[in-house]
This record gives sequence, structure tokens and C-alpha cells, in this order.
Amino acid sequence: MLPPTTEELRKPEHRPYFLWWLDATVADLRRELASPDLDTRAYWMGALLREANTRDVWLFVSEQEIVAMWPHLTRYLGKARERWAWLLELPLLPWPPPEAHARSF
Repeated sequence: MLPPTTEELRKPEHRPYFLWWLDATVADLRRELASPDLDTRAYWMGALLREANTRDVWLFVSEQEIVAMWPHLTRYLGKARERWAWLLELPLLPWPPPEAHARSF
């Protein structure tokens, strides 16, 4: 496994480059990734997978955690969805889901 892009990502007070739009620290990220709220965890994990260099992802989540959250992550991954599906051999779930197109007005 490759080392992180910077050792600063191991420091709780450090502001990660991949959360560029937020005023958040590594400690904040870790807290949100452990949230009991499924949507909160999915949002933060999705931001991590979408924005971070792949080698930095493993400082914060495991493959098993990604697999377990996969159905909830899809909406937050954007173009990174295909890459992670391929890397972890996961099903490429459509977004938006088909039922979103079937609304009747």
C-alpha cells in the first residue's frame, strides 16, 4: 500500500485538501464517518471517495466499510462512481434511480 500523499492527514487538527469547500478538520471527518446517521456517513464518505486521492482514502475507511455503504454512497459519488465500482468490483448502481424517473404529476 502506498503512503498517504501527506503525513499531515494523520493529524486531527489538519484541514484535508479534499474537503476544500468545507471548514473541516481530519477530526471532523472522522467524527462524521462514525456518525450513527446513515445519510451523514454516506455524505462524508462520498466526499472522501469523490475528492481524495485513492491512496488517502484508506486512512479513513476500509474496503469493507465502502462495500457496506455502497447503496447509500451512489448519490454522493458523481463521476467517481464508476471508478469505485470497478476498483472494488461492485455493481454500478444507476443514479438517479429508475424510480425517480417514473414520477407522475
